Amino acid sequence: MSKLFSSEPKILWNLKCKLGEGTLWVKEHNSIYFVDIKNKKILILNIKNKKKKIVKINKEIGFIAHINKNIFILGLQGELRIVNLKSNKIIKSIQIEKDIKLNRINDGKTDPSGRLWFGTMDNLERNLKKGSLYCLDKNLKLKKVDTNYYITNGPAFINSNNFYHTDSRLKKIFKIKIDKNLNIVEKKIFKKFNKKLGAPDGMTLDVNKNLWVAHFGGARISVFSNKGKKIHNIKLPAKNITNCTFGGKNNSKVFITSATKSMSKSDLKKYKYSGALFIINTNTKGFIQKKYYLSRNLLR
Repeated sequence: MSKLFSSEPKILWNLKCKLGEGTLWVKEHNSIYFVDIKNKKILILNIKNKKKKIVKINKEIGFIAHINKNIFILGLQGELRIVNLKSNKIIKSIQIEKDIKLNRINDGKTDPSGRLWFGTMDNLERNLKKGSLYCLDKNLKLKKVDTNYYITNGPAFINSNNFYHTDSRLKKIFKIKIDKNLNIVEKKIFKKFNKKLGAPDGMTLDVNKNLWVAHFGGARISVFSNKGKKIHNIKLPAKNITNCTFGGKNNSKVFITSATKSMSKSDLKKYKYSGALFIINTNTKGFIQKKYYLSRNLLR
């Protein structure tokens, strides 16, 4: 494998997200989708015609995943919601953690089998292990797979049975193996960040199974081999880097979100592009998220 290369980051949309997150490339729309959690917005940028669209939501939103055409599933505070983003019609709503009022859904992605995975966390970010990791299958059957997280982030899937998942407060990335019944067979620490590098946040994988990790508070993305060796470093002009995903025509571009949340006035002056959406070119390709595979009869 040749040495990784990445271009200087370019600003695609300088919109000052309070907490940009949830990057999703939708090839059939030529668009990058992402969210601003605290400002309750879905943001859509067509990279071919440069058209921008903002969809306002009535709850804080942690992620967005594609089902088909204009139908998406949203991870909201206390709710999974299936919607048509063109008509704004709500197709289905699933309540999540009704008994934990101050929790919200954070990061979420589909695995190679089309199942939806997402984590929860205490929305006030108190020192409480109230977060859990869930999986939603094609029949809308929900299973709690793991628990006792402070701030869930990721996941990034090696295959349908092996993936990376993060507790950002602990600054740890875990490597998890599950069986066919979604029970954890093995869970071990893959990487622990030091304070200088901030906290591991959103992640994605390239075709060589290298893990690309956003650093919240670290102004960079680090790339690790499957052995945990750091093989590439990308510095960005924003302090809180939150999420990244591959996309574009050849799946060789990386879209990167950031946040202004918890930044001091001096930091905002130093990192003046915090909250922006960035893009870089690379000499590799990434795995593209599968659509959430939902049984057709459940969309009727």
